[in-house]
Amino acid sequence: MKAKKPLEGVKVIELGQLIAGPFAGKIFAEFGAEVIKIEAPAADGQSGGDPLRQWRKLHNGTSLWWYTQARNKKSVTINLRLPEGQEVVRRLARDADIVIENFRPGTMEKWGLGYERLSADNPGLIMLRLSGFGQTGPYRDQAGFGAIGESMGGLRYLTGYPDRPPVRPNLSIGDSLASLHGVIGAMMALHHRNANGGRKSGKGQVVDVALYEAVFSMLESTLPEFDMYGSVRERSGSNLTGIVPSNTYLTKDGQHVLIAANGDSIFKRLCQAMGRDDLGDDPTLADNAGRAKRAEELDEAIGAWAGALDAAVLLEMLDQAQVPNGKIFSIADIARDPQYLAREMIRQFTLKDGTPLKLPGIVPKLSATPGDIDWVGPELGEHTEDVLHAHGYDAAAIAALRANKAI
Repeated sequence: MKAKKPLEGVKVIELGQLIAGPFAGKIFAEFGAEVIKIEAPAADGQSGGDPLRQWRKLHNGTSLWWYTQARNKKSVTINLRLPEGQEVVRRLARDADIVIENFRPGTMEKWGLGYERLSADNPGLIMLRLSGFGQTGPYRDQAGFGAIGESMGGLRYLTGYPDRPPVRPNLSIGDSLASLHGVIGAMMALHHRNANGGRKSGKGQVVDVALYEAVFSMLESTLPEFDMYGSVRERSGSNLTGIVPSNTYLTKDGQHVLIAANGDSIFKRLCQAMGRDDLGDDPTLADNAGRAKRAEELDEAIGAWAGALDAAVLLEMLDQAQVPNGKIFSIADIARDPQYLAREMIRQFTLKDGTPLKLPGIVPKLSATPGDIDWVGPELGEHTEDVLHAHGYDAAAIAALRANKAI
């Protein structure tokens, strides 16, 4: 018998699309919440549904990304632009715990689906709102994607080499960071509500996450460094400013290996492995402050040593010396790595047409109530009738909604 999931009994309505809102919904679904994903029905020659269904690599017309992003969710088609569709959402939200939305601020209010309207029928409702710039402030009405959040939040400025333009990670990291902050906020709001009376009498609230703020919150000590010393942290390539040594080095056989020996005792062990006791015993290099002053010299020494060894030999020597290290993994490395496999981070599924498909596993891992993947991303509208029946719509009412193109 499967272990109980920690969010069983929690009901989430997901109104977002693409990345930030749906990524948050995915996490809730993996850990047992009933996540009802609202998608636009196909109409007038348009395919309908979350645009993510058509992004990047497709299999039989459906994005492979979709199967991960929408797993464990129920797909319900509703036209949010029609009053009849808006009324369906209001009914679904009456006994919901969380509503997720990532539209531009004001859009939900225009549809009659703002927090004040929905919480009037459900005072315990929590609304997770993800947007480029948040629900307040002079930029609130501007469009904002994850890439804008990464730029305005300071991440792009710090990423790359000092003599080249800033670069982006080849992932939608700004959206994902916002989603994670949103899930944390929603869970705190849920705990607060339940500690004060539960769904029926406890008070819900709005969780307002701006993409640029989620990115900015990851910027460590850059603000106080600027405030106190006027110091602006710059791009530093593959090393970490002021933390030495921590860099990527090229091996004899053309592999890139990360060596993180920035702890004092770890640095000494690295020097012993390198046969450089002159560095390990140098009192000016005994702490990070001293090493930071000679970062270029140390990088050259470590780089020369690593460059004379094949990656397998280098990694073995570092392991024996208990120096944190790792080869820079591609997805091909990840897919066959024994650590990933042992912790079930590479999961095998079968699509409805019989095609096998590997998907990422669950994070985090809970010992008593672990999350799981019950099904991959659903077909458009796959659960519409089941969900509407469960909320009091009979066959005639559903047929009328279909005739009006509301679902």
